[in-house]
Amino acid sequence: MTIDDFTPTESYPERYAVLGVDEAGRGPVLGPMVYSAFYLPHDLHNSLLARDYSFNDSKVLTPGVRANLMRLLCTPGTPLFESCGWATKLLSARDISSGMLRPGAGIYNLNAQAMDATVELIREIVEGRKIDIREVYIDTIGNPSTYQQKLERIFPSLKITVAKKADSLYPCVSAASVAAKVTRDVALELCQKDIAEAQQSDDPSQATSTDSWGSGYPSDSKCVSWLRRHMDPIFGWGNECRFSWGTSKEMLEMRGGLKVDWPLDEENTQLRDFLLTSSEAPKGTNQELRDWFGQKTAEVI
Repeated sequence: MTIDDFTPTESYPERYAVLGVDEAGRGPVLGPMVYSAFYLPHDLHNSLLARDYSFNDSKVLTPGVRANLMRLLCTPGTPLFESCGWATKLLSARDISSGMLRPGAGIYNLNAQAMDATVELIREIVEGRKIDIREVYIDTIGNPSTYQQKLERIFPSLKITVAKKADSLYPCVSAASVAAKVTRDVALELCQKDIAEAQQSDDPSQATSTDSWGSGYPSDSKCVSWLRRHMDPIFGWGNECRFSWGTSKEMLEMRGGLKVDWPLDEENTQLRDFLLTSSEAPKGTNQELRDWFGQKTAEVI
């Protein structure tokens, strides 16, 4: 999907910037995964984010605190609005599934999708917006050194630090974490609203107002209950579901989902090969017709 972004009103003459990257929604079976990049002048990194606004890992902040921080980021006149910039990239459940379910060697796993999202965000800010980024801090779940080496090859001029729990170590990553989490929360609300309205349109008697899927994580009982209630035996669910997740696969198999076999296409036969006949083939009306279509040329009258 396209990158949604915000550029600060304050320019950075003779001041380089630091940038943090984090994600929200890697594990859920429902909803998108959101990557966010957040940047600001290096001399404000700790004083503005950590000291003045107490940015921290979004998971330890309440939804209300996260929403208020995002509101301040988007409010003209606030120090956050004037000095900070951010961008988000949403990877929809459909895109994630279609990549992970590609056949054979063409599989596009979640780590590769995450890497590409990170690279795209950094490129947009460094090359697209021409921000003088010199230090980049990234939170990761996998092997930090492998991830860091790949990024250093792509961006050799940047000082890149990849670390586990970076959202609790570097304020710019904490801010990126908040932006990603709030963006995902809003995306989930809109998605659930659209589904509820569609269901109510089909059946006005449905009490959709209480039909919530919770956080979208497989460990959330609300999520599992929602999946069970709304599973179609043929199509499963809509674009909100990650069909590549074990939760959705197992539910389709165990709850009577219909199995569909997709036969492989036979080798394509050239039309000319079908129409032309071999010299050994017996002659007849059908054979002569194929000869005529396969070898005769049309005449202009």
